[in-house]
Amino acid sequence: MAQTDSRLVSQLLAVSTPNVSDALDRLGIEGAPQGILPIYPCAKIAGPAATLKVVPFGQAEESIVLGTLRAIVKGGAGSVLVVDGSENPHINSFGGVAGATAKHNGLVGCVSDAVVRDVDEYKVYGMPVYCKGIAQQSVRGRSACAGYGMEIRLGGVRVRPGDYILADDNGTVVIPHERIAEVITFAQKVRATEERVIAEIRAGADPIEAHQRVNYDNMLKAHA
Repeated sequence: MAQTDSRLVSQLLAVSTPNVSDALDRLGIEGAPQGILPIYPCAKIAGPAATLKVVPFGQAEESIVLGTLRAIVKGGAGSVLVVDGSENPHINSFGGVAGATAKHNGLVGCVSDAVVRDVDEYKVYGMPVYCKGIAQQSVRGRSACAGYGMEIRLGGVRVRPGDYILADDNGTVVIPHERIAEVITFAQKVRATEERVIAEIRAGADPIEAHQRVNYDNMLKAHA
């Protein structure tokens, strides 16, 4: 079961995925999968990853339905279900029963690099879901579970159980758990710097000079 640090979660929720992406750039960390977006206007989410690997039917023995439910239960309260559906990207990777089960078990949301279905149901019980699109067909007979609680890929980015996920209107980022403190620190610096620049511009400062004063172009370079 993933261990959730409420202080870290609060700090992540106070910044944006662009702030974190900038921090990842500064630190040389790959953690910004592309195109994993909210499937409806839902809550921003942050928490440790509970992982699931989906493959085409016949390539693994375990039922995708049961495997998904086991991954959810194993993840536990406060975690984010992270689904690697890259080998079967056009088949539903998360559905209504799984969403209801995740909600009941206290998971804060799901991110997937494949498609999902039952969006109307997520809206009813308030399950935030981020993915690459919507499908209506069942996963049964089309996918299998290759494992859960294991290292996977999300849009090509490595995700291990316990790595932190942040997802908002701009997309999804992955933060290695052992780098979380330094990533948050620099993300906070990015946010504060940009808020300062905006405040100066609104107060009448020349926008070019406002950017130059904070060395904005070089902010993500290691020596800046």
